[in-house]
Amino acid sequence: MWPIRRRRRKRKRRHPSDGAAETQVARKEKRSHTARVNFIYGVVFVAFAGLILRTGYLQIAKGDFFRNQATTTSLNRVPVLPARGYIYDRNGNLLAYDKPSYNVYLTQIPHVVQNYQQMAAILAPVFHMDPDKLYQTMESDTSLATATLFKGITDAQLAFILEHQSELPGISVVLDSQRTYPQGDLAGKVLGYIGAITPQTEAKYEKLGYLPNQKVGEAGIELEYEKRLQGQVGYQVVETTASGTQLKKLGFDPPPTPGQYLQLTLDGRLQAFTQNYVYNLINASKYRNQIQNASAVMLDVKTGGVLALVSYPYLDPNWFPSQVLQHQKYLSRPFVQYNTVIQASGAPGSTVKPANLLTALQAGVVTPQTVFPDHLVTMIGSYPIHDDGAHGLVTPSYAITVSCDSFFYHVGLELGRWLGSTSTSGGGPPSGEGYLTWLHRDFIKGLTALYQGEARFGLGELTHIDLPGEQPGKFLIDKNYSKVPLDLKAAEASIRKTGAYDNSGTPVDLAFAGIGQAQQFTPIELAQYVMTIADNGVKLQPHLLQAVYPSNMQQRLTPQMKPLQTFGPTVQANLNIPSPYLKIVQQGMYGVVNNPNGTAYGDFANAPYKAAGKTGTAQLGANQDNSVFIAYAPYDKPEVAVAVMVPGAGYGSDTAAPIARAMLDEYFKEHHEFFPKDQWVSTDIPANWTQSAAYRMPEQGH
Repeated sequence: MWPIRRRRRKRKRRHPSDGAAETQVARKEKRSHTARVNFIYGVVFVAFAGLILRTGYLQIAKGDFFRNQATTTSLNRVPVLPARGYIYDRNGNLLAYDKPSYNVYLTQIPHVVQNYQQMAAILAPVFHMDPDKLYQTMESDTSLATATLFKGITDAQLAFILEHQSELPGISVVLDSQRTYPQGDLAGKVLGYIGAITPQTEAKYEKLGYLPNQKVGEAGIELEYEKRLQGQVGYQVVETTASGTQLKKLGFDPPPTPGQYLQLTLDGRLQAFTQNYVYNLINASKYRNQIQNASAVMLDVKTGGVLALVSYPYLDPNWFPSQVLQHQKYLSRPFVQYNTVIQASGAPGSTVKPANLLTALQAGVVTPQTVFPDHLVTMIGSYPIHDDGAHGLVTPSYAITVSCDSFFYHVGLELGRWLGSTSTSGGGPPSGEGYLTWLHRDFIKGLTALYQGEARFGLGELTHIDLPGEQPGKFLIDKNYSKVPLDLKAAEASIRKTGAYDNSGTPVDLAFAGIGQAQQFTPIELAQYVMTIADNGVKLQPHLLQAVYPSNMQQRLTPQMKPLQTFGPTVQANLNIPSPYLKIVQQGMYGVVNNPNGTAYGDFANAPYKAAGKTGTAQLGANQDNSVFIAYAPYDKPEVAVAVMVPGAGYGSDTAAPIARAMLDEYFKEHHEFFPKDQWVSTDIPANWTQSAAYRMPEQGH
């Protein structure tokens, strides 16, 4: 093993004076570090001593206070209802909004003395009440944890309560909202109204996450678009005592989200004009004592948008839900809570003749060259039916212009193969065919063909307008000497399968169906029907929603505001009607209002535009007639279609046609067409609407 050699280090010799200097510097540094450390230790000691003393103070001196505070306060999330979305018309006019409203509530607070008599004495003078009566109200609501004392208080009343809060334990003021319809009964049945969640709807809304105290749409647009209008509930985080007294509001988690704002296709000004015109016309009519309801509707031919929808008698949605009882007598009158445009079907009379002529032309029982010798009486078996007058030789187009009943009696009879009826002969089934065989085969095939021709236009069917409660019209058939609904779809299915359908009709059904006396249609169905004729067989769905906007708290929509969503036309069907046949019908309707022999010529005399229309008069019994009229204009480039129905108001030309003429005039004045400039009108709802007879009409209650 090799030895390890150690290397010696050479030490540097230092001068004696160098060592002394280093020692002195080291001593100074040591003293400096020691002082700093001692200072830090001192600061830390003082801090810990303060913390210990403070902890001792909180634990010993204030322990009871903070333990009590910790057990008597908590954080709660209080629901805050959202503002409901506004509703506007097509021109930006406000129709419905949530108006801020301060309400006063009384809450029972456990272990707190609440002297109701003393509190009533303080509040009564401010609310112009008798103190004893207010005291009784407060006492009577003791079964409720929280009871409503006053709604919609003034700013002065609010200030008084806040100033005297210490004297009013349990009295609180809450900011609520009140659904407000600033134009009263204007389009009241279109807009609908809101109300409390009922036991019948509780389960439905609970599944949707609603709170029990939320208000929901109960009719009209308010119900149809409840989900869009409602918004989302928010929550306010609140520190409260064990007794329920609020100590501090800490913010929202999450904040409430207002409902969407809806813009309708409805023209508020045209709606106001029509409501007032209908009301005044009825009051001035010789038929006023037998008129219980009236309907008028105008549609945009190119979009299907509803421009006006009037259902008389009118309804003020501001009454719901708080004023229902005081208006109960008026609300219980017939048709007041009934939207007759979409829910009340009536006999259309001769307004169905254009559809029936198209069916006859396409079936070949009438040709464009047909010339019919009119006669006053048509015999069906031994039963005579009459025409209103003798019109001479009648072509298909002219049959519509003069509304020739005999022509359309024969349309129905020919479709059902009841042959040979004249003014003297009753006719019968084809030679060699028994009556029952004919009834269950040829008759029902002809009747369903006539009804199918009407149904393709939407007659007797739901239009699917965006309003709740729409009811379809009916097709009728004789049974035991009375009219009952025919199940048209069942009849069609049976005919396709077996060529027959058992029924108890009579050949008279064919004739009456030909002139609109065996059907019942709603005004909205008639409006869609005439709109389809105007648009050359393109059937659009009537609708009211035009656009959806984010919430903005604006009293009027402006063009600068951008919608979240817009809604255009919805094509339900293209009927593919041969153009020559459609032209015959359109020319016949043109003659109704422009030919001196036309049934509504007098109603449209001197109109600055050319329209096309059709009157209808259907017998209701007891010497009453259903006054009906359909029209579109201008004839060459249709913009709008109208349907009017007034049961008990005489001939179609007596009441319904004048209403349609007035609506068309007002529309064109508003759109600055055809009329001179000095007759043009704006699209604003008239400033004097609240002074109009129609506004005051519901019980004169405004």
